Amino acid sequence: MKKVIPRAIRTTLLQLESATKVEISQHLDISFPTVSKVIAQMEREGEVYESGLDDSSGGRRAQRYTYNPDYMLGLALFLEEDKTVSTIFNCVGEVKEKGIEQVMVQDDLDSLTELIKKNITAYPKINSIAIGVPGAVDNGRIFYIPSYERFHNIDLKAYYEKVFTIPVVVENDMNAAVLGFHHMNKREENQSLVYVYSGKNGPGAGILLNGDVVRGSTFFTGEVSFVPLYDDRNFFQALKERAGKNVGKVRFSREHEIQAMGRLIASFVAIINPHTVIFSKEEMDEIILKNIAIEAAQYVPKEHLPRLVLSNWKEDYLNGLQYLALEHMITNN
Repeated sequence: MKKVIPRAIRTTLLQLESATKVEISQHLDISFPTVSKVIAQMEREGEVYESGLDDSSGGRRAQRYTYNPDYMLGLALFLEEDKTVSTIFNCVGEVKEKGIEQVMVQDDLDSLTELIKKNITAYPKINSIAIGVPGAVDNGRIFYIPSYERFHNIDLKAYYEKVFTIPVVVENDMNAAVLGFHHMNKREENQSLVYVYSGKNGPGAGILLNGDVVRGSTFFTGEVSFVPLYDDRNFFQALKERAGKNVGKVRFSREHEIQAMGRLIASFVAIINPHTVIFSKEEMDEIILKNIAIEAAQYVPKEHLPRLVLSNWKEDYLNGLQYLALEHMITNN
């Protein structure tokens, strides 16, 4: 219970931007003396600060309080081939630092551990970590991750929470990307979204329905590589001709690529009928999207096709990880 009330006050101040003790007491239905005691403690620790007097209502003007956004920081990072992309941010999402490190994480955890340790040393107020991986994740345990064999069956969440004693969330790259897009595009609220990306580690998809990521009974949702689009080829095999093993390094352009993507979109329409399907600007352009829509319309009625839109995959990915880290930062500390 010692953490419950400070956590509730923290959330309230971040939502309201500033509030008096009376407003906090009424908002949370917690007694005024309890709120006063906890606010005093949080003020001594630098978590909240006085931000001016309230407008007068005839009596003594009440003191307003604001949450210190730099009291806690978060770290979000994701693995991609021979580099790690990271961002450090405060409680309101303001980015303090972005970085790209050339780190060979395929071999073992040591290089990734050292990178995290370096960030925590530079920013001791880091209180939450979100790690994105190009693989399937079950509550922090990675169980399918092509090209990163040493990470297979590792409970990355439990491992790093033990090493750093900081809340950690581990998320699939496409789940994080669709979350990031959703939270940066409020018009998509309560809509069904699919984010498709070929990527450097093979194609994947993130699926979000009514604001919630769809993970499936064994957390394998979105592994679209295995969708059997043809008698003799699945989706990954249909795209593999694009650039050998370097799927995702070139734009979609050839006829067989557009055919495969059109069939995949038609499959999504028939199964979940999404409002929007998002693609990476690195892989697509508006002309290609139009051709994909034409191809998909050969298999499902045109009026049921989703909007096909372009976005910045890396930004969406980091924004999704940042959102997850912020949730853990605010609720687990």
